[in-house]
Amino acid sequence: MDSGSPAGLRVLVTGIGTFWGGRVAQIIEQDPSVEIVVGLDTRAPTVPLERTEVVRADSSYSILSRLVRATEVDTILHTHLEVDSTTIGSRALHETNVIGTMNLLAAAGAPGSSVRKVVLKSSTLIYGSSPKDPYFFSEEAGRSGPARTRVERSLLEVEGYLSDFADDHPDVVVSRLRFSNVLGPDLDTPLSRALQLPVVPEIFGFDPRLQFTHQDDVLGALCFTALRDVPGIFNVAGDGTVVWSDVCRLVGRRRVPISPVGTGLAAGALRRLGIVDLPLEVQSLLRYGRGVDNRRFQDAGYRYRFTSAGTVEDFARHLRLRAAVGDRPPAYRYDPGVEDFFRRSPAVVNTPNRARPRPRGDRRPPTAG
Repeated sequence: MDSGSPAGLRVLVTGIGTFWGGRVAQIIEQDPSVEIVVGLDTRAPTVPLERTEVVRADSSYSILSRLVRATEVDTILHTHLEVDSTTIGSRALHETNVIGTMNLLAAAGAPGSSVRKVVLKSSTLIYGSSPKDPYFFSEEAGRSGPARTRVERSLLEVEGYLSDFADDHPDVVVSRLRFSNVLGPDLDTPLSRALQLPVVPEIFGFDPRLQFTHQDDVLGALCFTALRDVPGIFNVAGDGTVVWSDVCRLVGRRRVPISPVGTGLAAGALRRLGIVDLPLEVQSLLRYGRGVDNRRFQDAGYRYRFTSAGTVEDFARHLRLRAAVGDRPPAYRYDPGVEDFFRRSPAVVNTPNRARPRPRGDRRPPTAG
């Protein structure tokens, strides 16, 4: 972490029960410049947390105003935007993405609010995929056509609210991070599920260019932005692009073509058979691809660990490893009573600043100081 970060940061992480919220909180709570970390979600965390205080809420985050007033947080990391339409219904998607963000901004912008920074985890889905697209989208570029899917519409609406909030509150640092397709050993997305099939679908006659962001760079970018003042809109993607045929080759998968006519019908058949769910936004991506200009975030000081090709190669390595050694260990289960014991019980010996007992048989006196 950045040793030059301002002292005493008080951070609120939304989506603490999601992969991103929990992992970001794990990293941030280790930074000595962060005084408190509060996590908010409808679900319990999926990873152990040492000092993050977890608050349960409804899907619209109606408790946010009260929570911000009570904790006086200065930084909000809004990690909980749903971008996978295969896992959530239309109504829940709108309530989580749009209503939840509206409540967050109302709390952040209330008179006397302590909030001085808002970081939004968004997606390059906001640009869509179209044959009229530019080779690379800059942050100022608009879509080539209207949004066709509910996920894209909700992201556009959310970013519109963030833009208005930034205009109305120039004293608040507002950072919007638009992440390209994310791959990683711990993630479950439509693309990652497709790439784990014995035969991977492609649209006949199309070999689109894709950009990928490694899960470690997503976490790195969120923490980098939380601990520095980098206002504005940023595309976040590994350098370079990889065509879909090369992606499949790198992960060692053969391809099966889907007709470019009636693609939706073929995708529906794959979903009903339980093979894979390819929503409309993914179908468009597998037809036209997408590329974004990632230079602005690098100019702000962030250094990517992985290129797009390197992200795919790392994903492939973990697939091979999993095939060799088997499934992952059992998932972590959050229990408030257990977590409270490990944090506060005098029986726990690994608390910070507590002197470690000398090994048995060590007769030397303790050193002074």
